[in-house]
Amino acid sequence: MTISHTKHTLKKLETLAKELGYKVRYEKGNFQSGYCLVEHQRVAIVNKFFDTEGRVNVLLDILSYYRQKSEENAPVLNDTSAKLWKDLKPFLGIRLMEEE
Repeated sequence: MTISHTKHTLKKLETLAKELGYKVRYEKGNFQSGYCLVEHQRVAIVNKFFDTEGRVNVLLDILSYYRQKSEENAPVLNDTSAKLWKDLKPFLGIRLMEEE
């Protein structure tokens, strides 16, 4: 799968992240990695000075660490997000639950 680094892709990734339970915020900062996650709140803070490509890459990186907690209900995803998430999982190295 190839990922295009466009504003349209960024918007789809932002929607997916929100539906997976993340609060995505763009903030000024002097942080190198481009984001930080607050452990129990799933807050993704992206450096607002990153261009579209940098923002897409940061959100992909954040999503690669997503794991549904066993006590959580499965997230409710719209059709577009569900398809995107299914396509992204192998790209991000996330194994499907059936494979574990």
